[in-house]
Amino acid sequence: MTKKMDFMLGSISALATVVFIILFMTNDAFFNWAFARHHNVLSWYIRPIFIIPIVLFAFKKSLTGIFASVFGLFTSMFWFPAPAASSPQVLSFLAFEMEYLKGVWTTPKILMSLSVPIFFIALIIAAWKRNWKWLLGVVIAAALLKVLWSVVFSGEAGMSILKPAIAGLVLCIGAFYYYKKHHKVKKNK
Repeated sequence: MTKKMDFMLGSISALATVVFIILFMTNDAFFNWAFARHHNVLSWYIRPIFIIPIVLFAFKKSLTGIFASVFGLFTSMFWFPAPAASSPQVLSFLAFEMEYLKGVWTTPKILMSLSVPIFFIALIIAAWKRNWKWLLGVVIAAALLKVLWSVVFSGEAGMSILKPAIAGLVLCIGAFYYYKKHHKVKKNK
């Protein structure tokens, strides 16, 4: 794929992600439909897995791959059917998340929410530059901060994301280790 084509397709994928987020945040029917499916904890386990292709495509400097993977990560919250039943802890945590997203957006909330794009930027730059220490630091910090944020702001219900966060972290670190060990990777300066 040419660089021009990669840029165009990557831009389309990035734009699709922005459109999805705007639709998600402004259309209550779509928001509720997506969150009903997000009660299926399989979506909690699959989302961190998308970090692996984001990193691999950043290694290859493929904007299309990076932004298609980011789009996949965001939309994966509704890929699975709504569960017949959810645990009280999951219901409580998701009620908190829904209120957080639909509640009043204060300056501290906006600043806190900027950690999401900052995470993606740091992840992509670390992988693009093939800086393994920075990459691991970003992934570990993101998992720890997600758990910390969940527990601090939603109490005991926040513990419901502990298993998916740890599983995703272990899988990502394992994939990065495997890739580094089995592929000759030159560090770009």
